Amino acid sequence: MAFWQHASAVVDDGAQLGEGTKVWHFSHVCAGARVGEGCSLGQGVYVGNDVTIGRNVKIQNNVSVYDAVTLEDDVFCGPSMVFTNVYNPRSAVPRKSEYRRTLVKRGATLGANCTVVCGATIGEYAFVGAGAVVKGDVKPHALMVGVPARQIGWMSRHGEKLDLPVDGHGRATCPAGGDLYELDGQTLMLVTPQDPQS
Repeated sequence: MAFWQHASAVVDDGAQLGEGTKVWHFSHVCAGARVGEGCSLGQGVYVGNDVTIGRNVKIQNNVSVYDAVTLEDDVFCGPSMVFTNVYNPRSAVPRKSEYRRTLVKRGATLGANCTVVCGATIGEYAFVGAGAVVKGDVKPHALMVGVPARQIGWMSRHGEKLDLPVDGHGRATCPAGGDLYELDGQTLMLVTPQDPQS
């Protein structure tokens, strides 16, 4: 098999897992799930049928990735963070036809114990702090904290806070990777990228 699973993990027939992916203790991957190469699914992770996970995604312990969630390449899901797929759940009211899709774009970080309310798109390289509650779309590279989550800054591809205002104009260099970024209003652009692996 191209992937590895712990003896206590359950990977249903039909699930597609990429080469080098590891499924740790007491995790469950449903039959319809699609998981890319080089991923890590920590202890107690659940992956639903209607879920697509890209390459090099790290899902820490006790995270449930429910139906209608897509994680692009290089996403990090911190311990016990939460996804939802129904906006107004009631036990007595069937709402499986009302799932709202959630998209987490490339390189984004979802901190420990944060919650992403269904229907949101989390932009590329956004950073959601521990315990935050995200109720709507998040801009690429935005640093979000609090309940409800609000933007307090910008993050580089390396996960470093940039010396820029939330809204305005200016340039900043990532102290770790050397990338140069330019802020134009409420949009952050990468001007001169360096190799993110360096």
